[in-house]
Amino acid sequence: MQREAAEIREEWLGRALSTLPADRPAAEAAISELYRLVGLAPPRFHWVPSPVAALATVPPGVRLRPREAVERMSEWPLPPRFTLLAQQMRLELDAQVRWVHRPLDQLIHQKVRGSLSRSRNSSLLMPLEAAHDSPFHPRNAWYEVQCVSWIAHYDALRRAAGVVFTPEQTRRFDLWAAVARSCGWWWPREGVCVISERPVAVHTEVWGDDGEVRAHCANGPAVRYADGWDVHAWHGTRVPSWVVTDPSVHRIEREANVEVRRCAIEHIGWSAYIAEAGLRLVASAPDPGNPGSELRLYDMRRETRVLLAVNGSVERDGRRRRYGLTVPGVFEDPIAAAGWTYGLSAEQYSLLVRRT
Repeated sequence: MQREAAEIREEWLGRALSTLPADRPAAEAAISELYRLVGLAPPRFHWVPSPVAALATVPPGVRLRPREAVERMSEWPLPPRFTLLAQQMRLELDAQVRWVHRPLDQLIHQKVRGSLSRSRNSSLLMPLEAAHDSPFHPRNAWYEVQCVSWIAHYDALRRAAGVVFTPEQTRRFDLWAAVARSCGWWWPREGVCVISERPVAVHTEVWGDDGEVRAHCANGPAVRYADGWDVHAWHGTRVPSWVVTDPSVHRIEREANVEVRRCAIEHIGWSAYIAEAGLRLVASAPDPGNPGSELRLYDMRRETRVLLAVNGSVERDGRRRRYGLTVPGVFEDPIAAAGWTYGLSAEQYSLLVRRT
């Protein structure tokens, strides 16, 4: 059962990360049926090469009202109607999962839905955040409906757990599944639906115990679309392109975002960055939480200091990663600084046997 659930999870993850051209006839047919389910005639379809093109382009023949500007997308009338349509169907499907299926439902929720949701937050939604040019809550209702996590969940219930849906429930569910298999993100309006093609390149890395992935590429864009628009990412964090293509001490010192600085330093390497930046060593000490390793505290600009440590657990490649943590500039003792990162005093941290 777990093996079959994992196979279904990987199948849907592959579809979510697909770089194949969209199946336009299948996508348009399924979306047309969803329009009919909310009482509307099938729309015209306007295909664009990327999400940023979708949000920046007004389809030909469409006169936008002020409230339909991208900045006010939460006020658009159709996404809530389609969201409600999906929610009502999910409630019906949940009713089909009787008490005898509950343990299997919980297993599938953890191994399939939960895993894909974590991949969604650290990878699949990143192009949308970049297209909107601002972070948004990962549970944005309309974009959540389009994510494969809930579709994979119910697909696994019927294929791996033997849950039987009615013919009408199956028909409606298969419409959502067909859209998820066939194209990229889509934005419904009355009379016209804008659909983005899939990216032409996607780079991720596995980072979780249940096959979770996050966007990452050390030598180029993590996601790239046919129109040239792209997104760079470092171990699941969206970053400016220079972090990947040309990180430098000068750029790092000018960067205000702490996470972007951290990613750029990691790309250079903490030891190399400390040497290139000429950071002054404040103090060093054996790491009581990680026997055999050393803690080093360096003076840094911006009234902070950096604690250089060695990871207590082994990475997937068998090595222990050296990493830096920024700490307040008041610390003179690396053990006290290490304790502070765990919410402990220097004395409490000194009593640790081994951290992970």
